[in-house]
Formats: sequence, C-alpha cells, structure tokens
Amino acid sequence: MNANRNTKESTLVLGGTGKTGRRVVERLRARGLPARPASRSGDHPFAWEDRRTWAPALQGAAAAYVSFYPDLAVPGAADTVGAFARLAVQQGAQRLVLLSGRGEEEAQRAERSMQNAGADWTVIRCSWFSQNFSEGYLLEPVLAGEVALPADGVPEPFVDAGDIADVAVAALTEDGHAGRVYELTGPRSLSFADAIDEIAAATGRPVRFVPVTMEKFAADMRGQSVPDDVVSLLGYLFTEVLDGRNTATADGVAQALGRAPRDFADYAYHAATAGAWDRGR
Repeated sequence: MNANRNTKESTLVLGGTGKTGRRVVERLRARGLPARPASRSGDHPFAWEDRRTWAPALQGAAAAYVSFYPDLAVPGAADTVGAFARLAVQQGAQRLVLLSGRGEEEAQRAERSMQNAGADWTVIRCSWFSQNFSEGYLLEPVLAGEVALPADGVPEPFVDAGDIADVAVAALTEDGHAGRVYELTGPRSLSFADAIDEIAAATGRPVRFVPVTMEKFAADMRGQSVPDDVVSLLGYLFTEVLDGRNTATADGVAQALGRAPRDFADYAYHAATAGAWDRGR
C-alpha cells in the first residue's frame, strides 16, 4: 500500500453522524486530517432533497465520502448522486468515495453516475451492516427479546461498519484505490436467525428470531408509524435483495486493507461488552 497523502485539505463526510459516516470522521481526525461531517442538523447542514445545501457543504473540500439517504435503491437516486458528483468536481473535489449496496441494480446506476463525474472515484459495495442490530432499526426488537422479520433463512455475510470506515478512509487518503470497486462482507454468511442466536449468546439473555410474512411485517411497521416510503424500501430489501444473490462472501476488505474482515461473533461480543443491548438504555 502506498503512503498516505500528505494533505490537510478537508474531507466532506455525508451522513457524518450515521453508522459509517461517524466512524469515517473519527478515523480521519485520528490521523490529524480535517473532516467535515455533514448531516441534516449540525454545523454543516446537508440534505439530499435540498440542493441549496450542497455547495456550502462542499466548499473547500478536496474529497468526499458519499452516503445517500435513504438508499440508492429509491427512484431518482442515480440522477441525484450524479448531479452532486458533478457539482463536487466543479468545486474542486478530486476524490469521491461512494457507499453502495451489493446486488442492487439501482445502486449500480448511481455508481456509474458518480464514475462519470470526472473525479478519482472508489465504490464500496456493502452487504447488510452488523450494526443494524445495535445502532439501527433492529435495536429495539433485540432489546425487546424478539426480532420478527420477513427473512426465510437466506444467509447474509454481515459486514462490520468499522471495516467499511477503514476502507473508506484508505480510499480517501491513500494512493492505489482510484477506479476500484470493493465488495465488502464479513468472513462468513449467517441467516438472521443465526445472527440473533449469536447476539443472544453474547448478551447472555434470550433473544429469539421469528419469521413473518412481508404483509405482517409491513403492517407492523405502519402500526409503529414508519413512513410508507421506508416500509416500501425495507420490503424491497427483504423480498428482492435478500434472495440469495449476496450469500457468497467477498474479499474487498482484504483487497483494500490487506487483512481479514471482522467476524459477526466478534462484533456481537464487543457490542454487548460496550452495553449496546443493556436494558434501560
């Protein structure tokens, strides 16, 4: 691996308070590099649906970590990402790193939109995040002791958000990653039931997985006042993307970093030790 870039230029981190963006910011700052976390609230406001926020967020940024909300699968995402990437290049950004998804045709359209913008680019295609169980929408069900999902046993090679951030920071700060598409997964595939069993073992208390139909899942989500567009997105992910196409593991972490990815059991142990699933949080 080539040496780190000797630069103090700022890096814009979209979704800078989210699961991956927060970790990217932490790692950049640990290297003594200025990072600008941009999100809906904070010192650097950014919203994908409000293009007036784009240029101020990009001002002075030589590189950007691009995390699209809510997901690259939503209609219009590819055009929006392309427009942002072109503006970033116009404003002087030289490197763009896109967080993408494995096995998603719409996500790959967004990748092409960014690749055609004129900057050095790196694509990070990821499987399901391990941290969805401790920092995302599955936290409350785990705390309640029952996770009900429309997943029928298809294995998924869950990837750790720390690995994603490590690869992103390498692509943002080191030579040798431009023009690369890295597929990031964990080292083995587990069903959602397997993952819940490992979380139960790590926490030392019962947590069970309950398979449900997509119709019941959607009804339960709406009963919890989850917006219809989010329900539709989750339906797409569970019924189309989680169909076995992404069961195989990939070696993107090893390609980018020269080490093995973090195992789900290791994630579960450390999350439990840190109190992620403590009652009364």
